[in-house]
Amino acid sequence: MKLDKMLEQFEYTCLQGDVHISVTELVYDSRKTTRDCVFVCISGAVYDGHDYIGEVAAKGAAAIVIDRDAPYPEGITVIRTDNTRHALACMSAAYFGHPAGRLITIGVTGTKGKTTTAYMIRSILEETGHRTGLIGTIETIIGDEHIPSGNTTPESYVLQQTFARMADAGCEYVVMEASSQGFMLHRTDGFIFDYGIFTNIAPDHIGANEHKDFEDYLRCKSMLFRQCRTGIVNIDDPHAEDILKGHTCRVETFGYSDKAQLAASDVKLLKKPGYLGIAYRASGLIDIDVEVPVPGKFSVYNSLCAIALCRNLNIDGESIRKALRNVKVKGRVEMVPVSDKFTVIIDYAHNAMSLQSLLTTLKEYNPKRLVCMFGCGGNRARDRRFEMGEISSRLADLTVVTSDNPRYEEPMDIINDIITGVKRGPGKYIEIPDRAEAVKYCITNAIEGDVIVIAGKGHEDYQEIKGVKHHMDDRELVRDAASYL
Repeated sequence: MKLDKMLEQFEYTCLQGDVHISVTELVYDSRKTTRDCVFVCISGAVYDGHDYIGEVAAKGAAAIVIDRDAPYPEGITVIRTDNTRHALACMSAAYFGHPAGRLITIGVTGTKGKTTTAYMIRSILEETGHRTGLIGTIETIIGDEHIPSGNTTPESYVLQQTFARMADAGCEYVVMEASSQGFMLHRTDGFIFDYGIFTNIAPDHIGANEHKDFEDYLRCKSMLFRQCRTGIVNIDDPHAEDILKGHTCRVETFGYSDKAQLAASDVKLLKKPGYLGIAYRASGLIDIDVEVPVPGKFSVYNSLCAIALCRNLNIDGESIRKALRNVKVKGRVEMVPVSDKFTVIIDYAHNAMSLQSLLTTLKEYNPKRLVCMFGCGGNRARDRRFEMGEISSRLADLTVVTSDNPRYEEPMDIINDIITGVKRGPGKYIEIPDRAEAVKYCITNAIEGDVIVIAGKGHEDYQEIKGVKHHMDDRELVRDAASYL
């Protein structure tokens, strides 16, 4: 491919050499340098590609792209631009033939609800015969292939490569979780989303190597609405106006509010043997009765997102309604059928905010007992353990403290920290360090009317101990435990 064709979407200066040369590959990892490639110098938290210019030149790279002063040898084309991350995104789009133009691209951003909303949208589209790719926190789905995710929003090169694979596989749509980190690091540059969705926002991902403050976090989220053609926004969120500040897209709104163009009303909690869900009336831009087999009023917002989006894609109301009745998201308030006498839910809640939201939601269903089983990850902030312990003790009738991913810490040290927090609340507790035994205890000691929450790992299918990931899936542990009933 001609280098100049890869440079068309951004401004640059050629400091040395010729932009009309042919290059064989686009590379941003020095270890993958090949002869006659173009190497983009990316500055990361640990490594800076500018430090490897001599190495990639010696390996035969034809060109390099830089965004700061750095020594370079003669005989190599040198491109200077303001931001190499932006350059990599634009070059990746060109390198893979602008594959986003062959798909309808749907970006979902927000603090909570991105994963569930993305799966709801994909479920509706797939149920109505539309081949749909997915990119998100849990996995990337291309046809029948499921690829575990490393980042919620992958690096721009991987993103464009994935778009190309999806288009080649016959996908019409791609729905992806668009994270604030993805925008901050320019991973989604180089194309325009057809649709952008905003779920909600609250302080998160603030700290070292993330966002310096909430304002920066919000600013990055809002970038989606200057990079999409149609924006679909939760108008009930207090920061909805801030998210839309400076937007360049057509806007539709959803929520409970009278201001919402698609509004939810007549919300009812559904409780049946072994089943929790929610029902409501959606009216305005479309009028349908909705039932979702995911408990909690937040499911109203997530499903309204999906309805608003699919309506724009000319999916009829009855098809949307039928698809939502069967929606299921791995590890996100996921009901696992065990017994008609009690309900078992697996969820990814692994911090204080998410655990409090989950348990508060489930208490609204007035369970006989609310049982919460969880552990905390090792080599993470200790405060999380105290906070989660106290929240579970305050909201659950029984807390079962167990192990999560201890990593390089001793499991009992983590468990003891959690129990310190548990003792600050009024709830009963029991400690069972072995996670399989803890699940078995919850299932075999359940009483009629219980709601049992198995929290912390969600979609994960491993337990990390001393740097080694051992297979462990909460769904399998539940099924094994159910065999003792």
